[in-house]
Amino acid sequence: MTENLEALQRALPHLLDGLLITVELTVGGALLAFVIAIALGLLARSGNILLRGFARTVIEVFRGTSLLVQLFFLFFVLPLPPFNLELPPVFVGILGLGLNYGAYGAEVVRGSINSVPRGQWEATTALSLSRTQRMWRVIFPQAWALMIPSLTNLLIQLLKGTAVVYLITIVDLTAQLNKLRIDTDVFFAYSLGLVIYFVIAYILTIAMNALEARAKHRLGQGTRLREAVAAPTVDAEGDVP
Repeated sequence: MTENLEALQRALPHLLDGLLITVELTVGGALLAFVIAIALGLLARSGNILLRGFARTVIEVFRGTSLLVQLFFLFFVLPLPPFNLELPPVFVGILGLGLNYGAYGAEVVRGSINSVPRGQWEATTALSLSRTQRMWRVIFPQAWALMIPSLTNLLIQLLKGTAVVYLITIVDLTAQLNKLRIDTDVFFAYSLGLVIYFVIAYILTIAMNALEARAKHRLGQGTRLREAVAAPTVDAEGDVP
């Protein structure tokens, strides 16, 4: 155990560098995926058959193919003729993660918008709101509160998806753990990896839960964020009010 801890101490700067790359990929991929999910989710509901067909094609292609194969295509095929487009490895990682999980997110967005009660749609019509006002002032805020739990699951999946980017030469956390395994033992290195990935995922979950509480409070459906995270008060008789 002492030898493992000494090896960990020597490898700590490299592990932190790998952790930073993993966080960059997670944040960058999540932001790109969110933009793609909103755009494709709205286009998939469009009345224009061409726009709807384009959205459905992109969604099905990226949902129906492997993330790893998509990364290999972006990293190894794009530099070849006729594309001749060579992209930095980290950019390829963010692009691949964003496209893949954005396609899944688009279905979450579309389904959440469709789940808004019909009465809300009818109310916007009665108020003579434009299509843009109807969506962004009434429908989308309600759909946003509905879609956050599913988006949280996708965010955690995206974090775990970053573990394959070392196959396109990115030295992320998983790559550094593989190096640590050589100086320690398999159990120690990968147990440490489990703990680190779990801590990151838990932090992301707490942040998304806070976002959900805020979204519901703005709709009048929940407590304030401060009250949601605060410990419940107990009265003199030991009951929680």
